[in-house]
Amino acid sequence: MWRELAHRPGIALTVLYGKTPGDPPSVEASGFNARFIPECRLQIGGRAVYWHGPHWEYATAARTDVFVFGWNLNYLSLVPGLVRARANRVGTILWGHGYSTDEAPLRAAARRAVSELAHALVFYAEPAAAEYRARGGAPERLFVAANALDQTEIQAARHAWLSEPGRLSAFREERGLGSGPVLLFVARLDAAKRADLLLRAAAELRADYSQLRVLIVGSGPEERRLRTLATSLCLGEAVQFLGAVYDEAALAPLFLCADLFCFPGSIGLSILHAFGYGLPVVTHADRQRHHPEIAALRDGENGLLFDPPGNVAALARTLREILGDAERRRVMGLAAHRTATETFTVPRMIDGAERAIRFAAAAVGR
Repeated sequence: MWRELAHRPGIALTVLYGKTPGDPPSVEASGFNARFIPECRLQIGGRAVYWHGPHWEYATAARTDVFVFGWNLNYLSLVPGLVRARANRVGTILWGHGYSTDEAPLRAAARRAVSELAHALVFYAEPAAAEYRARGGAPERLFVAANALDQTEIQAARHAWLSEPGRLSAFREERGLGSGPVLLFVARLDAAKRADLLLRAAAELRADYSQLRVLIVGSGPEERRLRTLATSLCLGEAVQFLGAVYDEAALAPLFLCADLFCFPGSIGLSILHAFGYGLPVVTHADRQRHHPEIAALRDGENGLLFDPPGNVAALARTLREILGDAERRRVMGLAAHRTATETFTVPRMIDGAERAIRFAAAAVGR
């Protein structure tokens, strides 16, 4: 994303980044300027907050024409940086979700108040921008950079496996997938992902699909509990726990052998990962509790939503509905692939960011 933005005409980009505890290592910057500047972490009233020096130090016309701030209210340096930047005629942008999956009225009000300090707002998805417009936000300062995955590796891996059908058939036999159907779940195994619902729904589906297979890819704090649950549900060989897999070439055959990607909890970029392989997604219907990427899912076109959330019977009913209609799955899979490769793409994402940057620069005469 940064590399794409840095190559847009007239943009000289510098990324100033920090690191919070638990973050994975950063990759080396390639094709853009980047500088690591440590953050200061504080604990206030049981809540972790941060101070990042560049918010203040770089908010001057001598160093910056347009400052893009992450829209995260846990940074105590955010408001001082915004105020100083505007006082120094630096264009200001807030870029983020625009909402929280566990939104509280006071926090939402604070987020809206801080948003007034920026010349432009960039949202991860259109629904959050639409909500701001509905609340009276000036439309001309609201931009959408729909969050996307770089599909390069995904499409290369997909093509490599599909170009050798015999290899994929051999993989399917080797993994003991039989005639299926196959349900796939890929994510860190924590409570918010609700993989337990998938296991319980699978237990209900086995009466109709004796060859059902559920592939669980990932590791995390819930793994032991999920394995115990699978045993108690007598799922046996119907469930395979495959551990954490990060190599795209190794993930590709799992996606390509699956009939559906089922993610019962709060989903984000995993939607676009599955869509990149032409795999429809099933998840719950409360869009407010999902991450912004849920905007890519069109119920009945490239995926399905079950309701109410957290309800095993509703999930099993939705899965049964689509598993019984191979042609509908095929059409939905084609729509899913188009969504990931034509609509929610990195170039389109950067188009939105670039428009916001040029708007903010013009607002301060730069």
